Amino acid sequence: MSNRVLSGIQSSGKLTLGNYIGALKQFPKFQDENELFIFVANMHAITVPQDKKEMQQNTIDLVAFYLASGLDIEKSTIFLQSDVFAHAQLGWIMQCHTYMGELQRMTQFKDKSEKADNIGVGLFAYPSLQAADILLYDPIYVPVGEDQKQHIELTRDLANRFNNKYGETFVVPQAMIIKEGARIMSLSEPTKKMSKSDPNFQKATIFLLDDEKTMIKKIKSATTDSIGKINYDVENQPGISNLLTIYANMKDIAIAQALELFKDESYATFKEAVAQAVVDELIPLQERYKEIIENNLVEQALTIGKEKANQIAYKKVMKVQDKLGLNLKKKKK
Repeated sequence: MSNRVLSGIQSSGKLTLGNYIGALKQFPKFQDENELFIFVANMHAITVPQDKKEMQQNTIDLVAFYLASGLDIEKSTIFLQSDVFAHAQLGWIMQCHTYMGELQRMTQFKDKSEKADNIGVGLFAYPSLQAADILLYDPIYVPVGEDQKQHIELTRDLANRFNNKYGETFVVPQAMIIKEGARIMSLSEPTKKMSKSDPNFQKATIFLLDDEKTMIKKIKSATTDSIGKINYDVENQPGISNLLTIYANMKDIAIAQALELFKDESYATFKEAVAQAVVDELIPLQERYKEIIENNLVEQALTIGKEKANQIAYKKVMKVQDKLGLNLKKKKK
């Protein structure tokens, strides 16, 4: 039996080059040898205020890019988190088994709460919902970036806690850390992760629907340094290291190979090569995205995915509710 793998992306904001390299480009690699479940985390997106129309468009774009990146609806299950009510149901149950101290230690909550005036309960408690997202489907592996590893550890703790108290119920998942170098940083502040919500997005962030001219301009104006020598040194040359990471991922080569190609080149020549590599990958991706939108393949994928995900999730949440005494026993006839 193949291993089950699950992951997802929030539908908040436009997709970036970081989303593509860190997730979208990686997902199709799992679908041939594993049972792959990929969802749109739209319930997580509303932990902060969202515009209705933008949310809907972002959701459509995300599913279209899932497909454009190579996900096959015959091999992978693609669905909306909000289409499967068991996510919210098990999310509440997981909240009731999560300790306040565990949520207070989450580094992502600390980072996000520092930037907000009024903190919603959802932002604080969403790791419990994330645990439910995972545990509903009993995946063996959860592909994540290094910054999400803490959340997978919490999920493992909750699975073990529930299993120990109520009997074997959940598979305890393992984090599958995306390969080294897949974390893409801001082009203007390369010590920070590339973000959909960066206020300096016009220079800092490459979006998947940027036109060719815009992509090239952003990369050519990327922050580097005054050293004048191309090295992979994240601490002392974060900008150059980030561009090496981007180039290596676009070309599917090791960072060491990219460094060997450009170690004697000028920054200007190097940036031109990085820009061209990005254009060569993203323009065909955009063309596939447009075909998918035009042929209404998003709705088809979500309809199929919703049915399959609901069947699995319903059985799991009923099993959990049985263990908790939430389901009444049927009288024998």
